[in-house]
Amino acid sequence: MATTFATPAGKAGYPTHPDAETPRARGDRITGDRYWSKDFADREWEHMWKKVWHVGGRTSQLEEPGDFITHEFRHESILMVKQQDGSIRAFFNVCQHRGNRLVNTAEGGVATHFTCPYHNWKYSLEGQLDAVQDPEDFDVNPCGKLALKEVSCDTWGGFIFFSFDPDAKPLLEFLDPIPTLLANRDLENWTRVVWRRLRVNTNWKFASDNFNEAYHIPAVHPQFEPMIDDHYSTTVFEMYPNGHNRMIEKLQPSSRYPDAQQVKPLWAEVLSEWDLDPADFEGRAQDGRVALQEARRRLGPERGYHYFADLTDDELTDQIHHTVFPNLTLTGTGEGLHVFRTEPDADDPNWSTFDYWYLAAPVEGQAEVGTLYGMRPYREAEFEDADFSDYKTTIAQGDFLEQDLSLAVTQQQGLRSMAFEGAHLSRQETRVARFHEVINDYLEGRR
Repeated sequence: MATTFATPAGKAGYPTHPDAETPRARGDRITGDRYWSKDFADREWEHMWKKVWHVGGRTSQLEEPGDFITHEFRHESILMVKQQDGSIRAFFNVCQHRGNRLVNTAEGGVATHFTCPYHNWKYSLEGQLDAVQDPEDFDVNPCGKLALKEVSCDTWGGFIFFSFDPDAKPLLEFLDPIPTLLANRDLENWTRVVWRRLRVNTNWKFASDNFNEAYHIPAVHPQFEPMIDDHYSTTVFEMYPNGHNRMIEKLQPSSRYPDAQQVKPLWAEVLSEWDLDPADFEGRAQDGRVALQEARRRLGPERGYHYFADLTDDELTDQIHHTVFPNLTLTGTGEGLHVFRTEPDADDPNWSTFDYWYLAAPVEGQAEVGTLYGMRPYREAEFEDADFSDYKTTIAQGDFLEQDLSLAVTQQQGLRSMAFEGAHLSRQETRVARFHEVINDYLEGRR
């Protein structure tokens, strides 16, 4: 049974959560130093990053007891381990003897114990110190008395989360209402078929800014005009008390242009894939959206798309962007889930890492799935790591991530200028303002 909510006034056909707020902001100034100041970055670390929940990986990476992965955030390294009882626990990846890292592989692995490579101190999967070299040479044998420092850990939707805050609010409470908004998608059992990470010369906040508005699409992504309606008059903008946001764009030609009712080749291709004749929609191209929903509902089961039965009509077609405060975006489509995450550089606020994952739903009889990077096998992807400048040389022109990231680099340069005195936002960019206000709330102790 698909999850549905009340329909907000003026946006017929769109379900929303009862906690959704009409976008509004109090008007905090957004200045350039927020993006390049080391002092500001240090305040973010102390008052925000140490308080929120972070994505550390996917539960699919930890299948059996002893399976482990690590994730680095600024100067910290977190070790996540599958326990004998099936739970997942997370620890600081630091030996309690003299501070060496226990695990020095980003790929993870499987272990029965974790042994420090410096002096052979050995820890159990539960983090307890089980053995030390020359135990008789200590005034008091530390075995059974010392343990790895544990961090809060929980899972939702197949994502492993951790928090540096020992008193962090429960994960589902922190995420609310994102799990409810995505409840129709069985994310725990969807497969990550693309797993990329890029190092980019820009502050981490660029992605949260970017995915909180559609105002940039005509200039940056003109190739989307035939099939994504970026105009604010047809887009749903929602904000939630925890600082999370949602934006819904219809899958139809953009209402921004006079030729919105003309069927262009890309839209014709989308319609044809589901046995709809593009000629039937000439002069009324936007009507193809509802027809496409009906076709996917009708033809989906026989084509192996059994999960379509769990989605609402809007979820079958539209781009639904969930920006999870502070640095995670989950964009649901009829085919899968795009996952975007940025994290700050350990030392330089002018740099960040950008992760892109694509989670695909299972389709009966299909061993491959279409992605932004062509057909990919329907299995857990291998990790791809690169510098953005290298990445640009390996992709086709018109790749939307390259378009976004290129603008992020030049924006970071402009934000350093003495000529930039603060952002001037349109109403459709209110969620950008709200994002920065929530950061301010953390930094000033209001959250």
